[in-house]
Parts: sequence; C-alpha cells; structure tokens
Amino acid sequence: MTASLEPTVLQATPADLVGTARGLVSPGRRTLLGITGAPGAGKSTLAEFLVRGLGDAAVGISMDGFHLSNTELTRLGRLERKGAPDTFDAAGFVHLLRRLRDGHDDVVYAPVFDRSLEESIGSAAPVPATVPLVVVEGNYLLADGPYWGQVRGLLDECWYLDPGEQVRVEWLLARHRRYGRSEAEAQERSSGSDGANARLVAGTRARATRVIEVLGLDVTS
Repeated sequence: MTASLEPTVLQATPADLVGTARGLVSPGRRTLLGITGAPGAGKSTLAEFLVRGLGDAAVGISMDGFHLSNTELTRLGRLERKGAPDTFDAAGFVHLLRRLRDGHDDVVYAPVFDRSLEESIGSAAPVPATVPLVVVEGNYLLADGPYWGQVRGLLDECWYLDPGEQVRVEWLLARHRRYGRSEAEAQERSSGSDGANARLVAGTRARATRVIEVLGLDVTS
C-alpha cells in the first residue's frame, strides 16, 4: 500500500486566503471548498471571512446545520456526546452536497445551527444556482464512514486549519464561555467530548488539500 502524502503546509493571512479562494471561482461552474479542522480551530470564522471577501461569488454552509435535535439525541442516548460523528444526519449532509454539486435547482436551502439555541434551523441558508463557490465548513469533511467517507469526493478542495493545539483550546474555551457556559463547564466540554472529537479529526489531517496556519485570524469578532 502506498503511504498517503502529507499535504502542503501553508501560513497565510485571511486576506491571502480570500485571494486563494477567488482563484477557485469559475463562472458557470459550481465549486465546493471545504474548511475543516478540530473544534475551535477557527473554521466558521474563516469561512465567514472568505464569503464576505468574495461577495456575490460565494455562499457558506455548515455541517453543523445537520446536528440531530436535542430531543432525538436524548431518545438515542447520545446527548452527552453531541458533536460526535453519530450525532449528525450525515446522510442528509451528503445529499445536500450532491444537490449543490449538481446545480439543477434554482435555489438549494441549507439548515443553520444556532449556538445560542443549541438547535438547527431548517432552510435558513439559501444557495442560488448562480453562485459559483460554496464554502463548506465542518469537523468531519475528511472522516471515514458510510456517509462521512463520501464527503471528500464531493469537495474540489478541502483545507485543514491548524492554529496549534494551545491556541485551538484557548479559542474553544472562549467560545464556550461566550455562549454562557461556566468556566468549569467550558473546561469539561473542551477536554471531554470536544477533546475526543478533536483527536478523531486530527487523524484526518493527511487527507486535506493543504494544512493552513491562519495568521491574524480574529475568532472573537
């Protein structure tokens, strides 16, 4: 068996990456760019920056919109592991990506995860067929599994964000505090379920198009 090649490692500013993403835009052709990395790596912040920077040429969607509801997670006995691969509708996510690649629909509506509610809101993010670049962010874009394993083949590129472990954990703790968790709760979540998920995601790093250390990324904005 041939060993997988380590992806290119790049240090870049968010503005640099807007330019790189702009190079993927091809009018009349739909391109999907994945942004992945462990919890707290800055995926959603960078994805939002790219979409703002590219204006009408890009729309962002998030894998987090496919979180199973808290009611369903409770029924399945998985609520305490929310964020693990089996707490998402992975099949639904793959189906959405296929629709986005096909480009047959005038508009495709994606769900959005509301962190203040800890629930998803359906059909909240419209993706018109005229938009050439879709920025897709999420933890498990490079993961294995019956459905997760199909995601990489639906993405034209997938960037893995690696800010360094200490920085990533600091950003993750700050996010938990921002959404109302106590210091003890933030520490427990970051080292518990988030820590387990981070180790799983780290194992997918070599499948990325490139690994990126984003310089000057402001995750607090």
